[in-house]
This record gives sequence, C-alpha cells and structure tokens, in this order.
Amino acid sequence: MTDAVKLEAPFYAATSDEIDVFAAAWRQQLAVMLKGPTGCGKTRLVEHMAARLDVPLMTVSCHEDMTASDLLGRFVLTGGDTEWVDGPLTQAVRLGGICYLDEVVEARQDAVVAVHSLTDHRRTMTLERLGGETIQAAPGFMLVVSYNPGYQSVLKDLKVSTRQRMVGLDLTYPPADTERLIVSRESGLDDRRLDDLIRLGQALRRGKDAGLREVASTRTLIAAARLMQEGLGFRRAATAAIAAPLTDDEALTAQLITVIDAYDSSSEHS
Repeated sequence: MTDAVKLEAPFYAATSDEIDVFAAAWRQQLAVMLKGPTGCGKTRLVEHMAARLDVPLMTVSCHEDMTASDLLGRFVLTGGDTEWVDGPLTQAVRLGGICYLDEVVEARQDAVVAVHSLTDHRRTMTLERLGGETIQAAPGFMLVVSYNPGYQSVLKDLKVSTRQRMVGLDLTYPPADTERLIVSRESGLDDRRLDDLIRLGQALRRGKDAGLREVASTRTLIAAARLMQEGLGFRRAATAAIAAPLTDDEALTAQLITVIDAYDSSSEHS
C-alpha cells in the first residue's frame, strides 16, 4: 500500500501561473486536474507543491484493474488476525495530505466515482466496509488527478460530472530557455552539448506529425543528458534515450537518427 511521504521541494521551473493557481486551489480546498503530454512535469509539479505546502503526498499510478478498494482500503490478514489497512486516499483524508491519481483515465469508473464526495462542499468519505464510517477530510487535504489528453478516447476519459468538480491546469513542454535550465539542473551537462540537445528536442517537436505518437519530452532529454554525462556520445545517448522510446519502426528510427546527427555539433557519432 502507498505510504504517506514528505518531500524536500524538488526543482520545478514554472512556465505560466500554475504554481499560483495550484496554491490558490489548495487554500480554497478545491481539487485540481492536470492535463498535459507525457514527461512535461505534471508529477514534478505535484511533488514540488506538496513540499512547498508542507503536506504529505500519496501518489497512485492508476491502471485498468484498480478498484475503489485500492484507494479506500481493505481488510488484510496479519498474524492470524484480520485488520483494516487504509488505502492512499483514506490516508490523505485522515492526515490532511495530497492524494495524487496519476493517469486517472486509466482507472475504472467505480474507483473514480469514489472521490466525488471529497471534491464538493462535503469533503467527506464513507467507508462501507467499516460499517459506513464517515470521515471528514482534515485541513490540508487535496485531490489531484492527471492525464495525457493525447490519449483520450470515448472509453478513456473523465466523466463531465467528475471534471466539473475540479480546477483544470493545462501544462505543456517548456520554452527552450526554461527547458535548458531544467535539463542543466537535472544533469549538469556542459553548455555545448546541452545547447545541441535542446535544439534537437525543439526540432523533434516541430516535426510531431512525422508518424510519431509522441514527441521528445523534457524527461527524455534529461535521460539523454545523463547518459552523456556517463561518457556516451551524443548520437548514442540520444538514440537510446529519445529515438528508442519514441518508436519501434526501423524506418522512423533511421529518420530520427538522421535528425540527431544534424544537431550534433561535435560530429562524433559514437
């Protein structure tokens, strides 16, 4: 079961007013819905804000087999005795922390509906398995959900009744100067290769209609930079961290490597 954790504030470079809106929503006891492409910083924003607000954070990676019990809790057998164990949502409600449902559209609808009473004026939850015990959310409790709008479909989307209970924040990849700062802070890569890498990432995003389902995220650029810090050449690091995760198609991979070579100012294709 997910444990409550407190974090030191990780570095987060805001691209708009998302920090102010998030903090305002927390003060007003409103739920937040984060929308944005893979690797743009949704999880990092939540971690940063939990530390900044000094509240525990319980993170749940949602999946299609996740049930309401996975969020609320269940009875477990311990040493021959049966005892109740709170789920991450219940922990957050009791402690006054943030419960973060990552990729919430992957979860079953019955699991998502379980949060409704916590996202309106009631701020309560009822545990039917504990005889209908009703818990009032402690001060500081906040529900945050995230998803990638690019993967939306009729079968994988939030109900309007759920969406209207939340404050929406649209995130995207940062501009080049901000992304350069982020990758530099996370990897320590030298300026020349860092400039090449940022220009490569920007170029791949401009060509997003070239047959790729996703473009190079800030996360993949950081991974490539870290590989370079370990001694790998620009081409090898970018191929492993960017091209390989983006596609399995040999022709597309070859095209990506050609683009990678074009942005390698060292011309050391190692």
